[in-house]
Amino acid sequence: MSLLVVGLSHRSAPVSVLDRASLSVEAQVKLLQDTVAAEPASEAAVLATCNRIELYADVDKFHAGVAELSTLLAQHSGVGLEELTPYLYVHYEDRAVHHMFSVACGLDSMVVGEGQVLGQIKDALARAQELHTAGRLMNDVFQQSLRVGKRAHTETDIDRAGQSLVTFGLEQLAAGSPVDSWARGKKALVIGAGSMSSLAAATLARAGVAEIVIANRTADRAERLVQILTEAEDTQVLARAIPMGSVADELTRADVVVSCTGATGLVLTADAIAAGVEGRVGQQPETVRTGAVGAAEASAHDARKAPAARPTPLPPAPVAATSTDEDCPLDLASVPPGFSVMGEAAVAGMDAATLEQHAAWAVSGTVDRRQGGRRGAEVDTELIGALAATAASAGRIPERRRPEPVAEPPRPEPVLFLLDLAMPRDIDAATHRIPGVRLVDIEALAEASADAPMAADVDQVRRIVSDEVAAFGAAQRAAHITPTVVALRTMAADVVAGEMARLEGRLPGLDDKHRAEITQTVRRVVDKLLHSPTVRVKQLAAEPGGAGYADALRTLFDLDPETVASVSRAGESTEKNAKAAQNAADAENRGPA
Repeated sequence: MSLLVVGLSHRSAPVSVLDRASLSVEAQVKLLQDTVAAEPASEAAVLATCNRIELYADVDKFHAGVAELSTLLAQHSGVGLEELTPYLYVHYEDRAVHHMFSVACGLDSMVVGEGQVLGQIKDALARAQELHTAGRLMNDVFQQSLRVGKRAHTETDIDRAGQSLVTFGLEQLAAGSPVDSWARGKKALVIGAGSMSSLAAATLARAGVAEIVIANRTADRAERLVQILTEAEDTQVLARAIPMGSVADELTRADVVVSCTGATGLVLTADAIAAGVEGRVGQQPETVRTGAVGAAEASAHDARKAPAARPTPLPPAPVAATSTDEDCPLDLASVPPGFSVMGEAAVAGMDAATLEQHAAWAVSGTVDRRQGGRRGAEVDTELIGALAATAASAGRIPERRRPEPVAEPPRPEPVLFLLDLAMPRDIDAATHRIPGVRLVDIEALAEASADAPMAADVDQVRRIVSDEVAAFGAAQRAAHITPTVVALRTMAADVVAGEMARLEGRLPGLDDKHRAEITQTVRRVVDKLLHSPTVRVKQLAAEPGGAGYADALRTLFDLDPETVASVSRAGESTEKNAKAAQNAADAENRGPA
Protein backbone atom coordinates (compact mmCIF):
# COMPACT_ATOMS: atom_id res chain seq x y z
CA MET A 1 0.00 0.00 0.00
CA SER A 2 1.43 3.39 -1.03
CA LEU A 3 -1.39 5.83 -0.39
CA LEU A 4 -0.31 9.48 -0.52
CA VAL A 5 -2.45 12.55 0.06
CA VAL A 6 -1.35 16.12 -0.61
CA GLY A 7 -3.82 18.90 0.13
CA LEU A 8 -4.82 22.06 1.92
CA SER A 9 -7.84 22.89 4.04
CA HIS A 10 -9.28 25.50 6.38
CA ARG A 11 -6.91 24.14 9.04
CA SER A 12 -3.76 24.79 7.04
CA ALA A 13 -4.58 27.75 4.78
CA PRO A 14 -6.45 31.05 5.07
CA VAL A 15 -9.77 31.32 3.30
CA SER A 16 -8.27 33.73 0.76
CA VAL A 17 -5.84 31.02 -0.41
CA LEU A 18 -8.54 28.33 -0.44
CA ASP A 19 -10.70 30.72 -2.44
CA ARG A 20 -8.05 31.16 -5.13
CA ALA A 21 -7.05 27.49 -5.17
CA SER A 22 -10.57 26.11 -5.60
CA LEU A 23 -11.06 23.67 -8.48
CA SER A 24 -13.96 23.59 -10.90
CA VAL A 25 -15.30 20.21 -12.02
CA GLU A 26 -13.42 20.57 -15.31
CA ALA A 27 -10.19 21.34 -13.43
CA GLN A 28 -10.69 18.28 -11.22
CA VAL A 29 -11.11 16.05 -14.27
CA LYS A 30 -7.92 17.39 -15.86
CA LEU A 31 -6.04 17.07 -12.57
CA LEU A 32 -7.01 13.39 -12.25
CA GLN A 33 -6.00 12.65 -15.81
CA ASP A 34 -2.65 14.38 -15.45
CA THR A 35 -1.98 12.66 -12.11
CA VAL A 36 -2.35 9.12 -13.41
CA ALA A 37 -0.31 10.10 -16.46
CA ALA A 38 2.56 11.14 -14.18
CA GLU A 39 5.24 8.57 -13.44
CA PRO A 40 4.93 8.14 -9.64
CA ALA A 41 1.13 7.65 -9.55
CA SER A 42 -0.89 4.69 -10.84
CA GLU A 43 -4.34 5.79 -9.60
CA ALA A 44 -5.83 8.95 -8.12
CA ALA A 45 -8.91 10.69 -6.70
CA VAL A 46 -9.68 14.34 -5.85
CA LEU A 47 -11.72 15.43 -2.83
CA ALA A 48 -12.70 19.09 -3.36
CA THR A 49 -15.17 20.69 -0.95
CA CYS A 50 -15.89 24.25 0.14
CA ASN A 51 -13.05 24.14 2.66
CA ARG A 52 -10.57 21.55 1.42
CA ILE A 53 -8.74 20.43 -1.72
CA GLU A 54 -7.03 17.05 -1.48
CA LEU A 55 -5.34 14.87 -4.09
CA TYR A 56 -5.08 11.15 -3.25
CA ALA A 57 -2.82 8.84 -5.24
CA ASP A 58 -1.21 5.41 -5.19
CA VAL A 59 2.50 6.11 -5.65
CA ASP A 60 5.58 3.93 -5.80
CA LYS A 61 8.00 6.64 -4.61
CA PHE A 62 7.26 8.95 -1.69
CA HIS A 63 9.46 11.98 -2.41
CA ALA A 64 8.83 11.92 -6.14
CA GLY A 65 5.12 11.53 -5.45
CA VAL A 66 5.01 14.53 -3.10
CA ALA A 67 6.85 16.71 -5.59
CA GLU A 68 4.66 15.64 -8.51
CA LEU A 69 1.33 15.96 -6.68
CA SER A 70 2.26 19.37 -5.25
CA THR A 71 3.25 20.62 -8.68
CA LEU A 72 0.03 19.34 -10.24
CA LEU A 73 -2.09 20.97 -7.54
CA ALA A 74 -0.35 24.29 -8.12
CA GLN A 75 -0.72 24.07 -11.90
CA HIS A 76 -4.43 23.27 -11.86
CA SER A 77 -5.37 25.61 -9.01
CA GLY A 78 -3.65 28.60 -10.55
CA VAL A 79 -1.75 29.40 -7.34
CA GLY A 80 2.03 29.41 -7.70
CA LEU A 81 3.89 26.48 -6.18
CA GLU A 82 6.06 28.70 -3.96
CA GLU A 83 2.98 30.44 -2.58
CA LEU A 84 0.98 27.23 -2.20
CA THR A 85 3.66 25.04 -0.60
CA PRO A 86 3.59 26.56 2.94
CA TYR A 87 -0.11 25.67 3.21
CA LEU A 88 0.11 22.08 1.94
CA TYR A 89 0.02 19.03 4.20
CA VAL A 90 1.21 15.54 3.31
CA HIS A 91 0.09 12.16 4.72
CA TYR A 92 1.48 8.80 3.67
CA GLU A 93 0.34 5.18 4.03
CA ASP A 94 -1.32 4.59 7.45
CA ARG A 95 -1.32 8.33 8.24
CA ALA A 96 -3.08 8.99 4.94
CA VAL A 97 -5.73 6.39 5.76
CA HIS A 98 -6.16 7.89 9.23
CA HIS A 99 -6.65 11.34 7.69
CA MET A 100 -9.18 10.01 5.19
CA PHE A 101 -11.22 8.25 7.87
CA SER A 102 -11.11 11.35 10.09
CA VAL A 103 -12.42 13.46 7.22
CA ALA A 104 -15.24 10.97 6.60
CA CYS A 105 -16.28 11.08 10.26
CA GLY A 106 -16.38 14.89 10.29
CA LEU A 107 -13.47 15.22 12.73
CA ASP A 108 -11.54 17.39 10.28
CA SER A 109 -14.51 19.50 9.19
CA MET A 110 -14.95 23.18 9.89
CA VAL A 111 -18.03 22.21 11.89
CA VAL A 112 -17.06 19.04 13.74
CA GLY A 113 -19.36 16.10 13.14
CA GLU A 114 -21.10 17.36 10.01
CA GLY A 115 -22.19 14.52 7.76
CA GLN A 116 -22.32 16.25 4.40
CA VAL A 117 -18.71 15.30 3.68
CA LEU A 118 -19.83 11.67 3.20
CA GLY A 119 -21.76 12.69 0.09
CA GLN A 120 -18.74 14.62 -1.16
CA ILE A 121 -16.48 11.58 -0.67
CA LYS A 122 -19.00 9.45 -2.55
CA ASP A 123 -19.05 11.96 -5.42
CA ALA A 124 -15.23 12.04 -5.51
CA LEU A 125 -15.04 8.25 -5.79
CA ALA A 126 -17.74 8.17 -8.48
CA ARG A 127 -15.83 10.76 -10.55
CA ALA A 128 -12.59 8.78 -10.25
CA GLN A 129 -14.37 5.56 -11.23
CA GLU A 130 -15.99 7.26 -14.20
CA LEU A 131 -12.60 8.52 -15.39
CA HIS A 132 -10.98 5.11 -14.67
CA THR A 133 -8.40 6.70 -12.34
CA ALA A 134 -9.56 4.67 -9.32
CA GLY A 135 -7.97 1.24 -8.94
CA ARG A 136 -8.07 -1.25 -6.09
CA LEU A 137 -6.47 1.09 -3.53
CA MET A 138 -8.66 4.13 -4.23
CA ASN A 139 -11.79 1.99 -4.24
CA ASP A 140 -10.81 0.27 -0.99
CA VAL A 141 -9.86 3.47 0.86
CA PHE A 142 -12.83 5.57 -0.24
CA GLN A 143 -15.43 2.82 0.20
CA GLN A 144 -14.02 1.92 3.59
CA SER A 145 -14.01 5.59 4.64
CA LEU A 146 -17.70 5.82 3.76
CA ARG A 147 -18.39 2.78 5.93
CA VAL A 148 -16.34 4.20 8.82
CA GLY A 149 -18.10 7.56 8.56
CA LYS A 150 -21.53 5.92 8.66
CA ARG A 151 -20.44 3.79 11.62
CA ALA A 152 -19.31 6.89 13.52
CA HIS A 153 -22.65 8.62 12.99
CA THR A 154 -24.59 5.44 13.86
CA GLU A 155 -22.72 4.33 16.97
CA THR A 156 -22.08 7.77 18.50
CA ASP A 157 -23.74 11.14 18.84
CA ILE A 158 -20.99 12.92 16.93
CA ASP A 159 -23.70 14.97 15.25
CA ARG A 160 -24.16 16.78 18.55
CA ALA A 161 -20.60 18.08 18.35
CA GLY A 162 -21.58 20.25 15.45
CA GLN A 163 -24.18 20.73 12.79
CA SER A 164 -23.96 20.72 9.04
CA LEU A 165 -22.35 23.77 7.53
CA VAL A 166 -25.76 24.99 6.40
CA THR A 167 -27.32 24.71 9.85
CA PHE A 168 -24.30 26.31 11.49
CA GLY A 169 -24.43 29.16 8.98
CA LEU A 170 -28.12 29.75 9.64
CA GLU A 171 -27.42 29.79 13.37
CA GLN A 172 -24.85 32.52 12.77
CA LEU A 173 -27.39 34.52 10.76
CA ALA A 174 -29.95 34.12 13.53
CA ALA A 175 -27.39 35.58 15.97
CA GLY A 176 -28.44 33.57 19.00
CA SER A 177 -32.13 33.19 18.23
CA PRO A 178 -33.56 29.71 17.55
CA VAL A 179 -33.34 29.10 13.82
CA ASP A 180 -36.94 27.88 13.63
CA SER A 181 -38.39 31.03 15.21
CA TRP A 182 -36.00 33.30 13.29
CA ALA A 183 -36.80 31.71 9.90
CA ARG A 184 -40.56 31.30 10.37
CA GLY A 185 -42.50 33.24 7.75
CA LYS A 186 -39.45 34.58 5.92
CA LYS A 187 -38.96 34.47 2.15
CA ALA A 188 -35.79 32.73 1.02
CA LEU A 189 -33.80 32.91 -2.20
CA VAL A 190 -31.45 29.97 -2.85
CA ILE A 191 -28.93 30.44 -5.67
CA GLY A 192 -27.66 27.16 -7.06
CA ALA A 193 -29.20 23.68 -7.20
CA GLY A 194 -26.26 21.47 -6.25
CA SER A 195 -25.93 19.30 -3.15
CA MET A 196 -25.12 22.18 -0.79
CA SER A 197 -27.89 24.42 -2.16
CA SER A 198 -30.37 21.54 -2.01
CA LEU A 199 -29.44 20.91 1.61
CA ALA A 200 -29.86 24.63 2.37
CA ALA A 201 -33.30 24.69 0.72
CA ALA A 202 -34.44 21.60 2.63
CA THR A 203 -33.12 23.01 5.92
CA LEU A 204 -34.90 26.33 5.37
CA ALA A 205 -38.13 24.50 4.48
CA ARG A 206 -37.99 22.46 7.69
CA ALA A 207 -37.21 25.64 9.65
CA GLY A 208 -40.54 27.13 8.56
CA VAL A 209 -39.83 29.70 5.85
CA ALA A 210 -42.94 30.70 3.95
CA GLU A 211 -41.47 30.66 0.45
CA ILE A 212 -38.32 29.42 -1.29
CA VAL A 213 -37.21 30.67 -4.70
CA ILE A 214 -34.58 28.59 -6.53
CA ALA A 215 -32.32 30.30 -9.06
CA ASN A 216 -30.00 28.17 -11.19
CA ARG A 217 -28.31 28.41 -14.57
CA THR A 218 -29.83 25.07 -15.55
CA ALA A 219 -33.60 25.39 -15.38
CA ASP A 220 -34.22 21.63 -15.21
CA ARG A 221 -32.22 21.22 -12.00
CA ALA A 222 -33.99 24.17 -10.39
CA GLU A 223 -37.39 22.72 -11.32
CA ARG A 224 -36.37 19.31 -9.97
CA LEU A 225 -35.39 20.84 -6.63
CA VAL A 226 -38.69 22.74 -6.50
CA GLN A 227 -40.56 19.49 -7.07
CA ILE A 228 -38.65 17.78 -4.25
CA LEU A 229 -39.45 20.63 -1.86
CA THR A 230 -43.15 20.77 -2.69
CA GLU A 231 -43.61 16.99 -2.51
CA ALA A 232 -41.83 16.61 0.84
CA GLU A 233 -44.17 15.31 3.52
CA ASP A 234 -42.50 17.09 6.45
CA THR A 235 -42.81 20.64 5.02
CA GLN A 236 -45.48 22.91 3.62
CA VAL A 237 -43.47 25.51 1.76
CA LEU A 238 -44.23 27.36 -1.45
CA ALA A 239 -41.41 26.88 -3.94
CA ARG A 240 -40.76 28.13 -7.44
CA ALA A 241 -37.86 28.32 -9.87
CA ILE A 242 -36.53 31.42 -11.62
CA PRO A 243 -33.77 32.07 -14.16
CA MET A 244 -30.54 33.68 -12.97
CA GLY A 245 -31.49 36.88 -14.73
CA SER A 246 -34.35 37.41 -12.28
CA VAL A 247 -32.18 37.32 -9.15
CA ALA A 248 -31.94 41.13 -8.95
CA ASP A 249 -35.72 41.44 -8.75
CA GLU A 250 -35.99 38.72 -6.12
CA LEU A 251 -33.43 40.51 -3.92
CA THR A 252 -36.02 43.21 -3.24
CA ARG A 253 -38.44 40.57 -1.89
CA ALA A 254 -36.16 38.07 -0.15
CA ASP A 255 -35.38 38.07 3.57
CA VAL A 256 -32.74 35.32 3.39
CA VAL A 257 -30.35 34.55 0.54
CA VAL A 258 -28.21 31.40 0.43
CA SER A 259 -25.75 31.10 -2.44
CA CYS A 260 -23.57 28.14 -3.34
CA THR A 261 -22.66 27.82 -7.01
CA GLY A 262 -19.64 26.65 -8.92
CA ALA A 263 -19.07 30.07 -10.47
CA THR A 264 -15.49 31.31 -10.60
CA GLY A 265 -16.53 34.96 -10.19
CA LEU A 266 -18.94 36.88 -7.98
CA VAL A 267 -22.61 36.03 -8.36
CA LEU A 268 -23.83 38.94 -6.21
CA THR A 269 -21.88 42.21 -6.14
CA ALA A 270 -22.12 44.78 -3.37
CA ASP A 271 -23.91 47.14 -5.76
CA ALA A 272 -26.54 44.49 -6.55
CA ILE A 273 -27.12 43.86 -2.85
CA ALA A 274 -27.31 47.60 -2.15
CA ALA A 275 -29.86 48.02 -4.93
CA GLY A 276 -31.90 45.16 -3.49
CA VAL A 277 -31.92 46.73 -0.04
CA GLU A 278 -32.81 50.12 -1.53
CA GLY A 279 -35.72 48.65 -3.42
CA ARG A 280 -36.90 46.89 -0.29
CA VAL A 281 -36.65 49.67 2.33
CA GLY A 282 -37.06 52.64 -0.01
CA GLN A 283 -33.85 54.45 0.83
CA GLN A 284 -30.38 54.69 -0.58
CA PRO A 285 -28.00 52.49 1.42
CA GLU A 286 -24.83 54.17 2.54
CA THR A 287 -21.55 52.38 2.85
CA VAL A 288 -20.29 52.43 6.38
CA ARG A 289 -16.92 54.12 6.40
CA THR A 290 -14.22 52.06 8.00
CA GLY A 291 -10.49 52.28 8.39
CA ALA A 292 -8.16 55.22 8.84
CA VAL A 293 -9.78 57.41 6.19
CA GLY A 294 -13.25 57.09 7.68
CA ALA A 295 -11.91 57.66 11.18
CA ALA A 296 -9.96 60.74 10.09
CA GLU A 297 -12.98 62.26 8.33
CA ALA A 298 -15.19 61.55 11.34
CA SER A 299 -12.61 63.13 13.62
CA ALA A 300 -12.35 66.20 11.41
CA HIS A 301 -16.13 66.46 11.27
CA ASP A 302 -16.33 66.29 15.07
CA ALA A 303 -13.58 68.91 15.34
CA ARG A 304 -15.50 71.32 13.09
CA LYS A 305 -18.66 70.86 15.11
CA ALA A 306 -16.97 71.19 18.52
CA PRO A 307 -16.21 74.66 19.97
CA ALA A 308 -12.59 75.70 19.90
CA ALA A 309 -10.79 74.60 23.04
CA ARG A 310 -8.91 77.19 25.04
CA PRO A 311 -5.16 76.49 25.04
CA THR A 312 -3.75 75.57 28.42
CA PRO A 313 -1.41 78.32 29.71
CA LEU A 314 2.19 77.15 29.56
CA PRO A 315 4.78 78.10 32.18
CA PRO A 316 7.55 80.41 31.05
CA ALA A 317 10.52 78.56 29.69
CA PRO A 318 13.62 79.04 31.80
CA VAL A 319 15.85 77.72 29.02
CA ALA A 320 15.55 78.31 25.29
CA ALA A 321 15.00 75.11 23.37
CA THR A 322 16.33 76.40 20.11
CA SER A 323 19.94 75.94 21.12
CA THR A 324 19.74 72.17 20.65
CA ASP A 325 16.84 71.84 18.21
CA GLU A 326 19.34 71.05 15.47
CA ASP A 327 20.01 67.74 17.24
CA CYS A 328 16.45 66.64 16.54
CA PRO A 329 16.14 64.68 13.26
CA LEU A 330 12.63 66.11 12.82
CA ASP A 331 11.83 69.49 11.35
CA LEU A 332 10.11 70.89 14.41
CA ALA A 333 9.08 74.05 12.59
CA SER A 334 6.83 71.98 10.33
CA VAL A 335 5.35 69.80 13.06
CA PRO A 336 1.54 70.21 12.84
CA PRO A 337 -0.58 70.84 15.93
CA GLY A 338 -1.52 67.64 17.74
CA PHE A 339 1.33 65.61 16.24
CA SER A 340 3.43 63.60 18.71
CA VAL A 341 7.16 63.76 18.06
CA MET A 342 7.49 60.75 20.39
CA GLY A 343 4.96 58.52 18.62
CA GLU A 344 5.13 55.72 16.04
CA ALA A 345 4.28 58.02 13.16
CA ALA A 346 7.21 60.30 14.00
CA VAL A 347 9.85 57.58 13.80
CA ALA A 348 8.34 55.59 10.91
CA GLY A 349 10.93 54.99 8.21
CA MET A 350 13.97 56.07 10.26
CA ASP A 351 17.13 54.04 9.93
CA ALA A 352 18.97 52.78 13.02
CA ALA A 353 21.34 55.73 13.27
CA THR A 354 18.60 58.32 12.89
CA LEU A 355 16.41 56.48 15.39
CA GLU A 356 19.27 56.53 17.90
CA GLN A 357 19.71 60.27 17.35
CA HIS A 358 15.98 60.83 17.88
CA ALA A 359 16.05 58.82 21.09
CA ALA A 360 19.01 60.83 22.42
CA TRP A 361 17.29 64.10 21.61
CA ALA A 362 14.03 62.94 23.19
CA VAL A 363 15.85 62.09 26.45
CA SER A 364 18.24 65.03 26.85
CA GLY A 365 18.53 66.93 23.62
CA THR A 366 16.61 69.95 24.90
CA VAL A 367 18.90 70.37 27.91
CA ASP A 368 21.80 72.81 27.62
CA ARG A 369 24.81 70.44 27.79
CA ARG A 370 27.11 73.37 28.62
CA GLN A 371 25.66 73.37 32.11
CA GLY A 372 27.69 70.27 32.93
CA GLY A 373 25.04 67.64 32.44
CA ARG A 374 23.39 68.35 35.77
CA ARG A 375 20.88 65.80 37.02
CA GLY A 376 17.98 66.08 39.39
CA ALA A 377 14.92 68.24 39.90
CA GLU A 378 16.58 71.34 38.48
CA VAL A 379 17.38 69.61 35.18
CA ASP A 380 13.85 68.16 34.99
CA THR A 381 12.45 71.66 35.45
CA GLU A 382 14.60 73.00 32.66
CA LEU A 383 13.64 70.09 30.38
CA ILE A 384 9.94 70.68 30.98
CA GLY A 385 10.41 74.35 30.25
CA ALA A 386 12.32 73.61 27.06
CA LEU A 387 9.57 71.29 25.84
CA ALA A 388 7.01 73.98 26.71
CA ALA A 389 8.93 76.50 24.61
CA THR A 390 9.08 74.04 21.73
CA ALA A 391 5.33 73.45 22.00
CA ALA A 392 4.70 77.19 21.94
CA SER A 393 6.70 77.66 18.73
CA ALA A 394 6.13 74.40 16.84
CA GLY A 395 2.81 73.15 18.16
CA ARG A 396 1.53 71.07 21.03
CA ILE A 397 3.55 67.93 21.77
CA PRO A 398 1.19 65.52 23.54
CA GLU A 399 2.35 62.49 25.44
CA ARG A 400 2.49 59.26 23.51
CA ARG A 401 -0.88 57.56 23.55
CA ARG A 402 -3.34 55.92 21.22
CA PRO A 403 -5.98 58.14 19.62
CA GLU A 404 -9.42 58.05 21.13
CA PRO A 405 -11.73 55.63 19.27
CA VAL A 406 -14.14 57.31 16.90
CA ALA A 407 -17.74 56.52 17.75
CA GLU A 408 -19.61 55.08 14.78
CA PRO A 409 -23.36 55.43 14.39
CA PRO A 410 -25.25 52.24 15.30
CA ARG A 411 -26.07 49.97 12.37
CA PRO A 412 -29.74 49.45 11.56
CA GLU A 413 -31.30 46.06 12.18
CA PRO A 414 -30.68 43.74 9.22
CA VAL A 415 -33.47 43.35 6.69
CA LEU A 416 -31.50 41.05 4.37
CA PHE A 417 -29.58 38.00 5.61
CA LEU A 418 -26.92 36.53 3.31
CA LEU A 419 -25.25 33.11 3.65
CA ASP A 420 -22.40 32.46 1.21
CA LEU A 421 -21.34 28.79 1.24
CA ALA A 422 -19.42 28.85 -2.04
CA MET A 423 -15.70 28.50 -2.57
CA PRO A 424 -14.64 30.71 -4.25
CA ARG A 425 -17.10 33.14 -2.72
CA ASP A 426 -20.33 34.01 -4.54
CA ILE A 427 -21.10 37.22 -2.62
CA ASP A 428 -18.87 40.29 -2.55
CA ALA A 429 -17.19 40.53 0.86
CA ALA A 430 -17.72 44.32 0.81
CA THR A 431 -21.43 43.64 1.27
CA HIS A 432 -20.98 43.56 5.05
CA ARG A 433 -20.55 47.36 5.00
CA ILE A 434 -24.08 47.95 3.71
CA PRO A 435 -26.50 48.98 6.47
CA GLY A 436 -29.40 46.59 6.85
CA VAL A 437 -27.39 43.57 5.66
CA ARG A 438 -25.89 40.68 7.63
CA LEU A 439 -23.41 38.52 5.72
CA VAL A 440 -22.02 35.17 6.88
CA ASP A 441 -19.49 33.46 4.61
CA ILE A 442 -16.98 30.62 4.83
CA GLU A 443 -14.40 32.83 6.51
CA ALA A 444 -16.87 33.96 9.17
CA LEU A 445 -17.92 30.36 9.76
CA ALA A 446 -14.28 29.35 10.22
CA GLU A 447 -13.80 32.00 12.88
CA ALA A 448 -17.07 31.18 14.64
CA SER A 449 -16.44 27.43 14.68
CA ALA A 450 -12.91 27.74 16.05
CA ASP A 451 -14.27 28.08 19.59
CA ALA A 452 -17.19 25.67 19.18
CA PRO A 453 -17.41 23.19 22.09
CA MET A 454 -16.35 19.63 21.39
CA ALA A 455 -18.72 16.86 22.40
CA ALA A 456 -17.50 13.92 24.48
CA ASP A 457 -18.49 11.68 21.57
CA VAL A 458 -15.53 13.01 19.59
CA ASP A 459 -13.17 10.87 21.68
CA GLN A 460 -15.24 7.80 20.91
CA VAL A 461 -15.12 8.57 17.20
CA ARG A 462 -11.36 8.97 17.39
CA ARG A 463 -11.10 5.51 18.91
CA ILE A 464 -13.28 4.14 16.12
CA VAL A 465 -11.01 5.77 13.55
CA SER A 466 -7.86 4.34 15.18
CA ASP A 467 -9.33 0.82 15.31
CA GLU A 468 -10.54 1.00 11.71
CA VAL A 469 -7.15 2.26 10.49
CA ALA A 470 -5.40 -0.65 12.20
CA ALA A 471 -7.86 -3.16 10.74
CA PHE A 472 -7.61 -1.63 7.28
CA GLY A 473 -3.83 -1.68 7.36
CA ALA A 474 -3.76 -5.30 8.50
CA ALA A 475 -6.18 -6.29 5.73
CA GLN A 476 -4.13 -4.45 3.11
CA ARG A 477 -0.87 -6.01 4.26
CA ALA A 478 -2.45 -9.46 4.37
CA ALA A 479 -3.86 -8.93 0.89
CA HIS A 480 -0.41 -7.88 -0.27
CA ILE A 481 1.08 -11.27 0.65
CA THR A 482 -1.83 -13.35 -0.65
CA PRO A 483 -0.57 -13.51 -4.27
CA THR A 484 2.78 -14.80 -2.96
CA VAL A 485 1.08 -17.51 -0.90
CA VAL A 486 -1.10 -18.47 -3.86
CA ALA A 487 2.00 -18.63 -6.09
CA LEU A 488 3.74 -20.85 -3.51
CA ARG A 489 0.81 -23.29 -3.36
CA THR A 490 0.59 -23.28 -7.15
CA MET A 491 4.27 -24.19 -7.33
CA ALA A 492 3.71 -26.98 -4.77
CA ALA A 493 0.79 -28.35 -6.82
CA ASP A 494 2.99 -28.32 -9.92
CA VAL A 495 5.68 -30.24 -8.01
CA VAL A 496 3.09 -32.84 -6.93
CA ALA A 497 1.81 -33.17 -10.51
CA GLY A 498 5.36 -33.59 -11.82
CA GLU A 499 6.25 -36.23 -9.29
CA MET A 500 3.05 -38.17 -10.03
CA ALA A 501 3.84 -38.08 -13.73
CA ARG A 502 7.32 -39.43 -13.00
CA LEU A 503 5.81 -42.19 -10.82
CA GLU A 504 3.43 -43.04 -13.66
CA GLY A 505 6.43 -43.65 -15.92
CA ARG A 506 8.15 -45.86 -13.41
CA LEU A 507 5.03 -47.85 -12.50
CA PRO A 508 2.96 -48.04 -15.69
CA GLY A 509 0.82 -50.85 -14.32
CA LEU A 510 -0.44 -48.84 -11.35
CA ASP A 511 -4.22 -49.04 -11.20
CA ASP A 512 -6.44 -45.98 -10.78
CA LYS A 513 -7.33 -46.72 -7.17
CA HIS A 514 -3.73 -46.86 -5.98
CA ARG A 515 -2.74 -43.88 -8.16
CA ALA A 516 -5.49 -41.76 -6.58
CA GLU A 517 -4.50 -42.84 -3.08
CA ILE A 518 -0.84 -42.01 -3.66
CA THR A 519 -1.75 -38.64 -5.17
CA GLN A 520 -3.99 -37.77 -2.24
CA THR A 521 -1.27 -38.79 0.24
CA VAL A 522 1.39 -36.64 -1.42
CA ARG A 523 -0.96 -33.66 -1.55
CA ARG A 524 -1.78 -34.05 2.17
CA VAL A 525 1.90 -34.11 3.03
CA VAL A 526 2.58 -30.96 1.00
CA ASP A 527 -0.45 -29.16 2.46
CA LYS A 528 0.58 -30.01 6.03
CA LEU A 529 4.12 -28.81 5.41
CA LEU A 530 2.88 -25.51 3.93
CA HIS A 531 -0.06 -24.89 6.27
CA SER A 532 1.74 -23.53 9.33
CA PRO A 533 4.25 -21.38 7.42
CA THR A 534 1.60 -19.82 5.19
CA VAL A 535 -0.81 -19.12 8.06
CA ARG A 536 1.98 -17.66 10.15
CA VAL A 537 3.34 -15.52 7.36
CA LYS A 538 -0.13 -14.03 6.79
CA GLN A 539 -0.34 -13.17 10.48
CA LEU A 540 3.10 -11.59 10.48
CA ALA A 541 2.44 -9.70 7.26
CA ALA A 542 -0.72 -8.17 8.75
CA GLU A 543 1.30 -6.56 11.54
CA PRO A 544 2.96 -3.15 11.09
CA GLY A 545 6.23 -3.53 9.23
CA GLY A 546 5.22 -6.94 7.89
CA ALA A 547 5.50 -6.05 4.21
CA GLY A 548 8.93 -7.68 4.02
CA TYR A 549 7.60 -11.17 4.68
CA ALA A 550 6.30 -11.46 1.13
CA ASP A 551 9.79 -10.75 -0.19
CA ALA A 552 11.26 -13.29 2.23
CA LEU A 553 8.79 -15.95 1.09
CA ARG A 554 9.59 -15.34 -2.57
CA THR A 555 13.33 -15.55 -1.83
CA LEU A 556 13.16 -18.71 0.29
CA PHE A 557 11.10 -20.65 -2.25
CA ASP A 558 12.65 -19.03 -5.33
CA LEU A 559 9.26 -17.90 -6.64
CA ASP A 560 9.11 -16.20 -10.02
CA PRO A 561 8.07 -12.50 -9.51
CA GLU A 562 6.13 -12.60 -12.76
CA THR A 563 4.12 -15.56 -11.48
CA VAL A 564 3.22 -13.60 -8.35
CA ALA A 565 2.28 -10.55 -10.46
CA SER A 566 0.11 -12.66 -12.73
CA VAL A 567 -1.77 -14.02 -9.71
CA SER A 568 -2.33 -10.46 -8.51
CA ARG A 569 -3.60 -9.36 -11.94
CA ALA A 570 -5.89 -12.36 -12.10
CA GLY A 571 -7.33 -11.42 -8.71
CA GLU A 572 -7.99 -7.85 -9.83
CA SER A 573 -9.62 -9.07 -13.02
CA THR A 574 -11.87 -11.44 -11.08
CA GLU A 575 -12.81 -8.62 -8.72
CA LYS A 576 -13.68 -6.31 -11.63
CA ASN A 577 -15.74 -9.03 -13.34
CA ALA A 578 -17.62 -9.73 -10.12
CA LYS A 579 -18.34 -6.00 -9.65
CA ALA A 580 -19.51 -5.67 -13.26
CA ALA A 581 -21.78 -8.69 -12.85
CA GLN A 582 -23.21 -7.22 -9.65
CA ASN A 583 -23.84 -3.86 -11.38
CA ALA A 584 -25.59 -5.63 -14.24
CA ALA A 585 -27.73 -7.61 -11.82
CA ASP A 586 -28.65 -4.44 -9.94
CA ALA A 587 -29.63 -2.73 -13.19
CA GLU A 588 -31.76 -5.69 -14.17
CA ASN A 589 -33.49 -5.69 -10.79
CA ARG A 590 -34.26 -1.98 -11.10
CA GLY A 591 -35.89 -2.51 -14.46
CA PRO A 592 -36.14 0.09 -17.23
CA ALA A 593 -35.71 3.75 -16.14
